[in-house]
Order: sequence, then C-alpha cells, then structure tokens
Amino acid sequence: MPIRLLAAAAPIALLLSCPVAAAPDPTDWEAVLDEAHGQNVYWYAWAGDQRTNGYIDWVAGRVEERFDIALTHVKIGDTAEAVSRVLAEKQAGNQDDGNVDLIWINGENFATMKANDLLFGPFAEALPNFALTRPEHNPEVVTDFTLPTEGYESPWGRAQITFYYDSDEVQAPPQDIHALLEWAEANPGRFTYPRIPDFTGSTFLKQALIALTDEDEPLYAPVDESDFAAVTAPLWDYLDALHPHLWRSGRQFPATGPEMRSLMGDGELSLAFTFYPSEPAAAVADYELPPSTRSYVLDEGTLGNVHFVAIPYSSPHKAGAMVVADFLLSPEAQAHKQDLDVWGIAPCWMSPASMTTARPSSPWTRATRRCCRQAPCNGHSPNRTPAG
Repeated sequence: MPIRLLAAAAPIALLLSCPVAAAPDPTDWEAVLDEAHGQNVYWYAWAGDQRTNGYIDWVAGRVEERFDIALTHVKIGDTAEAVSRVLAEKQAGNQDDGNVDLIWINGENFATMKANDLLFGPFAEALPNFALTRPEHNPEVVTDFTLPTEGYESPWGRAQITFYYDSDEVQAPPQDIHALLEWAEANPGRFTYPRIPDFTGSTFLKQALIALTDEDEPLYAPVDESDFAAVTAPLWDYLDALHPHLWRSGRQFPATGPEMRSLMGDGELSLAFTFYPSEPAAAVADYELPPSTRSYVLDEGTLGNVHFVAIPYSSPHKAGAMVVADFLLSPEAQAHKQDLDVWGIAPCWMSPASMTTARPSSPWTRATRRCCRQAPCNGHSPNRTPAG
C-alpha cells in the first residue's frame, strides 16, 4: 500500500515541482515577436459603443495579418469584470494559464490590480513604439490618476469631457457647473448624466466636485488622507438641487454615455456630454444627432485622461499581448483611430494643447477641422485630471 501511494503521488509531485513558464523579456523584441507568432490574445475591453468595437475589430485584422496573432475582443460592460476574473484566478493559484491576456484599463481598476500584484511587467517602456508618446513632454502617459504606471500599462488613447447641445433649442449653453444648475432649473427634464458607476457619469461628478470644492489638494491625494465627508459635501448639496430638474426628475438615469447620446438624438434632451470630443461630430455624420448639434468645453476647463492597456500576471500569451499593445501605439493605429469615420479619438502622444498647434497637414488637424464643420466647437480648454 505505501508503494502504491508513493507511485500515485509521484506525478502530482512532478506537476507541482514543474517551473512556471518563463515570461518573455520585453527588452528582447525579436524574441517577443517570435513567441507571439500564432498566439491567441484575449482582450477584455469595454464594448458599449459601436465605433469602439469597430476599431478593435480593425486592430484584430491588422495584427493577424502582420503578426499572425488571433485577437479576440471579449466584450464587457465594466472593466471591473476583468479585474475580478484575474483576482479570482490568483486566489485559485492560477499563475500562467489565465483567461485574460489584455485589459483596457485606467483609474481605480489599474490601482486595484497594481496593489494586488495582478500585473505583468514592467513592459510598456520597452515597446518599440512607446518612444512616440514622448513621456518627457507628456507625463500623463506614465501617470494614471496620479499613480505612476511604472511600465505596468501602456497608453493608447486620450479622452476629455466635452459638452454638446442642439443649437436650434439652446442659444446660450451653460459655461460652468454653477450655470449648469441654473440652466437645468430653467429647462427641466432636458439634461441628465449616466447612472453611476458608469465611467462617464462618475467623471461628471468629479468635474462638478472640482468646480465646487474649495479644497483642491485632497482631490489629488489618497482619500484616507482627508475628511471625505467635508470635502465632498458641496457635491451632494449640488446634486440635491440638480436632480429634481433632470430628465425624468432624476428618478431614472441612462445607463451609459451612448444611451445618453440616443436621448439627445430622440429629442428628449437638449444638452449632454461625452468623454470623446469628436463623438458629436461623428454622430452627426452618422445621422444619430441633428446637424444643429454644437460642442464645447466649459470655461473653467474639463476633465481629461489617458486610457491604457495592461497585461495580467497570469496571461499565457504575454508576448502576443505586448505586440498588440505596441501596435496600438503605432502611427498606423493612432492615425486610423483619430479618423472621424472610424472613432475620432486623439492620439495618445498628442497633448490637448498641441491639438491647436498641430501642423496644417497633420491627420489630427484635418480631423479637427472636419469635426468643427460638422459639430462646431466653441473653443478649447485645458484638461484636468484629479485622483480617481
């Protein structure tokens, strides 16, 4: 009996003693490309917008053609779904055979993964195309909501809160958060924001808090270092005053930014906002919004940030994920993404200020001019990024 027990235990012991497959070295790019060849990469990414999904489909076609990588867009409604999956794999002892290879991520989700050692890296600064981001001039590509990325995520796009309105109905849109409340009181039911925890809705609350509080410093520091109730009190008072004048009297909210855009298209709202400055122009071109749509940013500035991709520690296809991350930074991918007919998102290596001084022949300048013809912008304001 002891002999048979030892014999049965031997295969288990061998399995337990087998070393985990070595992770690819990001600095040996030729080796990364060789290992990535033929891999299947599962990219967990928000899927709440058709244009975003179409762009990711295009990326999948290009990386298959160029690198023989089969990229699958795993469509999720909230990035926290992917984070929870990776965390569950770690708790189950899964070290190198996870389900998630790449995640579209930023903010609190990145902070959670970094704090729980759920990320592979550092890898980002070793990507050949990372130098195009010019981090020495654009520190936001290496900082995520005040948290240094330290190479554990790679940038791939920018976003900034932009308001838009129907100029046939609204002659003078509100130019700051205080004026927005006055406008909502005078135009009941014609404005709303997405239900929390949707990222567009939560960003609106951050925008309001920045404008309303007299205590800026705590917004850029860990929450446990300040009196949360005192710092956020002006926001709750503001929302108490605002909600009765919102769409459906604040008793119901759209689930997402695209759903709020649909309410604008259906004529239920006269004023809305988006995290993507070109979205109103693209929606006009797609006949989702009326030609009378105009877009603008608040006089006091609006929130903006960079979004990233990260690779979980348990990904079995880290090489393929790195190649995809690098392709997302390529001039080809960034130029295609900023096309209004595709998505219309600014390159992650171009700061908001530089958009107004881009060379006349640059793709972004041409796209911006087209945007302003289709949904004219009433100016540009700097972006601001507080702690998430």
